[in-house]
Amino acid sequence: MRIQGIIWLDDVIDKLAAKHNVRQNEILEVFSNQPYFRFVEKGHRSGENVYAALGQTKNGRYLIVFFIYKKDGRAIILSARNMTPSERRRYEQR
Repeated sequence: MRIQGIIWLDDVIDKLAAKHNVRQNEILEVFSNQPYFRFVEKGHRSGENVYAALGQTKNGRYLIVFFIYKKDGRAIILSARNMTPSERRRYEQR
């Protein structure tokens, strides 16, 4: 999977900072650091499904980023948070 660009929604950016203490630049670092992608669920529009990107930031933080992968290759960020222990094990096994 290749992410061609990111679509940021203001209310999601606010939620990421307030609830999960995740900054936009950390999400960009995850996408630029060869993340592990996995399918999460079928989207409401044909061909636009929800995926998760599991990866690390430059500071070593393990994050999971949920996004809608659009047909044009862009990602709409839905949420991001620290990985759970089981998600981190799966990521490290890859």
